[in-house]
Amino acid sequence: MELVEISRETGKIRKGLNEATKAIERGIAKAVIVAEDIDPPEIIMHLTPLCDEKKIPLFKVPSKNELGRAAGLDVSSAAIAIVDLGDAKKKLENLKSE
Repeated sequence: MELVEISRETGKIRKGLNEATKAIERGIAKAVIVAEDIDPPEIIMHLTPLCDEKKIPLFKVPSKNELGRAAGLDVSSAAIAIVDLGDAKKKLENLKSE
């Protein structure tokens, strides 16, 4: 969540499943964050193989409401793609190494 908040403030993010998918397909996403409480789960299943193919790290968070809030939205969000990390570069490196 902190990664999304920092990137939103100092970098650039794409909000929502469709925007995240486009960012991954275009190869501009640096990281993707997906909510685990999506119903039905099939709507986000394509993201894992897509991120694997493009070598983009994918992180899961428990709540779509919290993910939406972290992205600065008043509504929940299934997925967020970080296009420009801004000041969150070190945070991403730490998450990748865990």
